[in-house]
Amino acid sequence: MTLATEEVATDTLSLPEELLLMLLNEESGYFHQVPGWALNCAVVGAVLAELSLLNRIDTDMDSLIPLDRTPTGDPALDPILGEIHDEPTQRNAQFWIERLAPRAESIIDLSLARLVDLKILEHHEGDFWTLAPMAWEMESSGVDRRSTAAEFVRTRILRVIFSDRIPEVRDVIIICLINTCDVFRFMFTLDEDSEERIEIICRMDLIGRAIAEAISQNLAGPLVQPSALTQEIPTVSLLGLLRNRHVRDGNLPALFANLTEKYGPVYKIKPPFMTPMIVLAGPAANRWAHKQGRMYLRTRDYLQDFEKVYRANGILPALDGADHFRFRKAMQSAYSRGRLEGVLDDLYRLAREHMAEWEVGETIQATRMCRRLVNAQLSPLTISVDSQDVIDDLVAFKTRALSTHVVKVMPKFMLRTPGMRRKAKSIDVLLNRIQGVHTAAQRAGCPRDWADDFLSLHTSDPQFLPESNLRFVLSAPLIASVYLGDMLSFAVYAMASQPEFHERIRAEADAVFANGDPDGSQLSHEAIDVTHRFIQECLRMYPIVPMSVRNVMNGCVVEGREIPEGSRIFVAHSAAHYMDGVFPDADTFDIDRYLPGRDEHLNPGYAPFGLGTHTCLGSRWMELHLAVNLLLLAHHFTIKVSPENYKLKISPFPSLHPSKKLKFLIAEQRRELKTD
Repeated sequence: MTLATEEVATDTLSLPEELLLMLLNEESGYFHQVPGWALNCAVVGAVLAELSLLNRIDTDMDSLIPLDRTPTGDPALDPILGEIHDEPTQRNAQFWIERLAPRAESIIDLSLARLVDLKILEHHEGDFWTLAPMAWEMESSGVDRRSTAAEFVRTRILRVIFSDRIPEVRDVIIICLINTCDVFRFMFTLDEDSEERIEIICRMDLIGRAIAEAISQNLAGPLVQPSALTQEIPTVSLLGLLRNRHVRDGNLPALFANLTEKYGPVYKIKPPFMTPMIVLAGPAANRWAHKQGRMYLRTRDYLQDFEKVYRANGILPALDGADHFRFRKAMQSAYSRGRLEGVLDDLYRLAREHMAEWEVGETIQATRMCRRLVNAQLSPLTISVDSQDVIDDLVAFKTRALSTHVVKVMPKFMLRTPGMRRKAKSIDVLLNRIQGVHTAAQRAGCPRDWADDFLSLHTSDPQFLPESNLRFVLSAPLIASVYLGDMLSFAVYAMASQPEFHERIRAEADAVFANGDPDGSQLSHEAIDVTHRFIQECLRMYPIVPMSVRNVMNGCVVEGREIPEGSRIFVAHSAAHYMDGVFPDADTFDIDRYLPGRDEHLNPGYAPFGLGTHTCLGSRWMELHLAVNLLLLAHHFTIKVSPENYKLKISPFPSLHPSKKLKFLIAEQRRELKTD
């Protein structure tokens, strides 16, 4: 017998939204350990149950009957409702769960977006979610908000399971769905009585029983199908690889784009004297890696040797799951745009002090110029020390470590040469400087920096961030100087080699600096529209980290190709940047791609900061920092490419940066550099 239910209020959450709230694991920032297919089935089951409660369909153990196709107004429900009513043959719930399970991802996206809009969840970079402060306040207040969208479903379900109260039908359905997914044991501590209580609740409602039965019959089915349906991974011929012009010009994103268009989204490359590479590339592969990668891929395996170089274990790039999310949460504010906005005055001063060293007529090697310009700002702002005297040694050591232990284009003994051993000592020099100025007395009244956050995390949990990891994390700002500096060198090249953009950026720069140095609000996307879109296009054409390396921890199928457990894959997320099907006329530098109406970057093909859980934590900081430096350069100087007709070549390893042959000429100083 179906339990009586109250009419669903317009401001309540839907069952899919309540299910996602119930499944959310605050520690990991994602859902509890529910396999992808099981999660899809449960989400579709929640949609069918919601439509049944809204009297749009009727569901029992044997059939699903369309009743009313009047739209609900919910974009997650209405497409499903329409499809059910358009089906000429009456089907049962199992049929619909099986057919609709592949559409669960869009339902999840819509449901999560609404929960964020309602300020129940907060979305974090890397597709992590946590309860918003408002939700916690409402939960802790003890106020009964049963008919409002702000109700916290977990507490409601907890009360049903651990009491004798008669549950409402919505709670019965949620409990049925969670129980079918077998994750209650990860959420609560269950004894025999509570497990029996769950089984009793699951038998209370016909809707819940019918959908749970349909889901359980679908869970095992798809797991045995992939091997029979998958295709062999194609192999790129060595001759075809060597003939590609982008092997010579170093443009890895364009190279991977060419190969993807010929071989598909999953293919294998066998470089000479190297382990074969399985490459995932293109928008479909990007979407899979971003949405599903956390279930199948991990990072720590290929970074273990790199960690040992710094005598570390468990650095942020090598962490996965809950530990990775915990580290990101702890450092989120440090890497935020807001933190940089708070020290903009210092940023302007430091930038101008360094630029004052340049002389008109001087020609400077591009990457050195931009790396040192950025480090002159980033080092004092993030670790409160000057590191210009050791930056070259630290960069050389880090580059060699990546080349030998990560991308493996050099033999390991090349990191143990006398020269590299001397450069490695600079790490301890830097560490001693940072620790010397980060005492309570010396930091009093100073704005918080990255080192403060790292040292605070170490003090509060020395097991999570041990002293052995400080050598790496406290030198991370200098590594950031390399990446940010290399990206700036690409942007300066793009500006200096295209006079029409140089003039437009200069006009914006002169406008924003007309009444003094702008604050963060005066550097909005609207205020520096051209500069912002210009940077977006630079990030598309010159992504400094063009791919990421992962190990397959659970065998998976990507776009019809089966990838076995233990494989090492290269996710070439930037390949789509050079695919005409994603970015029309992809080889053309076009900042209008980002105008409303085109919005070509709003798709999984645009991924300059990586994908999934390891999306760059400092992406917003980086965008603002690039914009400020580009505006300062355009405002104070005229910079030209040297030689004037130089055609850009890229050095691809260990990350993308302009060839050493690219130089910048300080052609003119337009304004005085005020450093007071």
